[in-house]
Amino acid sequence: MGAREEDREKAAAADAAAGLVDDGMLVALGSGSTVALVAAALGARGSRARFAAASPATATAATTAGLSLVDAASTGRYDLALDGADQVAADGWAIKGGGGAHTRERILIAAADRFVCVVGSSKLVDRLSWPVPLELQPFALAATLERLPRATLRDAPPTADGGVLADLDADLTDPGALAARLDATPGVIDHGLFAPDVVRELLVAHGDEVELLAR
Repeated sequence: MGAREEDREKAAAADAAAGLVDDGMLVALGSGSTVALVAAALGARGSRARFAAASPATATAATTAGLSLVDAASTGRYDLALDGADQVAADGWAIKGGGGAHTRERILIAAADRFVCVVGSSKLVDRLSWPVPLELQPFALAATLERLPRATLRDAPPTADGGVLADLDADLTDPGALAARLDATPGVIDHGLFAPDVVRELLVAHGDEVELLAR
């Protein structure tokens, strides 16, 4: 699929995602190019919902679109969370965090009554193959990397919360086992593996057609 077709699908999915938002809702927005398009589509609709942003870039996109932002630090629950993904496998596992905001995205998704993952068809794969994004604690970073010999630090600034970004070249035959190992690794703040029980709804664009898939 060419870049132009991917962009067209992304825009179609984002517009459909904006249609899920009703005025008065509290909505969590993730991060990335698809979410920026969702924010623009919501602004074009004149949405009177209120939004939390998982990253400074999303906050900028939301305010530029004229959306009303809430303070995530003092907001406990959301009606809906909208975010994209780098890959979604046939078994329901997803990789997120190409943009480095996966820790905040996971927190907001966990606080939402409903999460809809918004993707174009190119993000659907038979099985996961991307490196797994990591956010690492900068303290004793060398010791953490000793436990993760196949992790490569990104040439990227610290996250909004001061974490260090890395990518793990890992065997993804059993994503659940890998996620459990990463969860138990000291120094790993969070990883980009999202389980099927989290990614239960997909809004997928196939060309100009968009379908909502529920697992």
